[in-house]
Amino acid sequence: MNCGEIRMIVKLPYGKKHLEWNVDPCRIKAILQTKTSALETTDSEIEVVAKALANPYCSATLGELAKDKKNIVIISSDHTRPVPSHIIMPLLLAEINKANPTAEVTILVATGFHRRSSDSELRAKYGDEIVERVNIHIHDSQNDEMADFGLLPSGGKLLVNRIAADADLLIAEGFIEPHLFAGFSGGRKSVLPGIVSYKTVLANHCSKFIASPNARAGILDGNLMHQDMLFAAKNTRLAFIVNVVLDANKRLVKAFAGDPEIAHNAGCSFVRDIARVDSEPADIVVATNGGYPLDQNVYQAIKGMTAAEATVNDGGVIIMVSECIDGHGAHEFFNMLDRAAEPKELLLDILSRDMHETVPEQWQAQILARVLAKATVIMVTKAPRTMIESMHMRWADSIEDALSMAEKIIDRDDYQITVVPDGVSVIVEE
Repeated sequence: MNCGEIRMIVKLPYGKKHLEWNVDPCRIKAILQTKTSALETTDSEIEVVAKALANPYCSATLGELAKDKKNIVIISSDHTRPVPSHIIMPLLLAEINKANPTAEVTILVATGFHRRSSDSELRAKYGDEIVERVNIHIHDSQNDEMADFGLLPSGGKLLVNRIAADADLLIAEGFIEPHLFAGFSGGRKSVLPGIVSYKTVLANHCSKFIASPNARAGILDGNLMHQDMLFAAKNTRLAFIVNVVLDANKRLVKAFAGDPEIAHNAGCSFVRDIARVDSEPADIVVATNGGYPLDQNVYQAIKGMTAAEATVNDGGVIIMVSECIDGHGAHEFFNMLDRAAEPKELLLDILSRDMHETVPEQWQAQILARVLAKATVIMVTKAPRTMIESMHMRWADSIEDALSMAEKIIDRDDYQITVVPDGVSVIVEE
């Protein structure tokens, strides 16, 4: 058969389901995805975490650390992260309780700059029993009492939630994946930006740091943001972490526990090996944010967009498939794009700002403006069309409509398409 006469089905994560895209395979230059075979395991999710807890990296076990502590705080990711806390948290609490049944335990939800988690989101994350039995505090970066830990290497103030600062033992759960400017999620990010003051976040997320070529997915060496985050974790006395790796179905398949820096580095090395892919430059790149919960809003969708940015040709088109049932996700982020005459103007304005002139959500606007300076972005989304267009992107209600729009923009017959089925999970190296 000739090209155009045969079709292939590409499944794209979208919300809690998938979109099935019927496409001409002759148009597909490459499909960039992680090495899923490295994630296979015969252990149950509980067994994976239990084995990691029993064999921590360069640390005593959690039970040994908890023995003589009165006030134990567990930093936990919020509703925007797919961390399987319903599996991890019961194991952490059981080990602490076995070693020290009289200890007071608080779960500190690391919202960073995000909105508060709702009661239903907490119950979905931890289960009813934990929500009703354990003290849970949702971090508020603007209103919670903060402890002053001095200056970060960048010069910003390190102001940390008092609940964490007063802990006899501070531990954290989380997960490791490529991160668009911190290199990788997990580890030290539980502290900064997780449980620090908004003032600390603003200093760390300044335009100079975001603009650095080392502030990219998969890069820790020379990453100034990472250096600040590591300093914050050490000085807040983060003592123990449990970080997990998830497969494409959000199943927990690997865990790393122990010393916050050493265990996290081991996890990052593992993820880097399975996530690194070579760029396959194309005129059109189709990407997603990996589905729910990371595609709840446009703010989060920028993560997957940066994977597409790394492989789209200059002047090309990115088709971003992201449900965005919560809309834009951040008011100031939206307002900055909405007020801008065009993305390049916004980018120049942000780049002119000093660290102490950083405003909330500026970093995500900076990255989106950078992407838009390189390529046209068409969003396949449930977010309102007017909202998307106000942010200098184009809107489509199906992947087929988006491709038709992209073809008109490219205006050439020999175009090719690179597909990134989960833009959050890959490290695209140019």
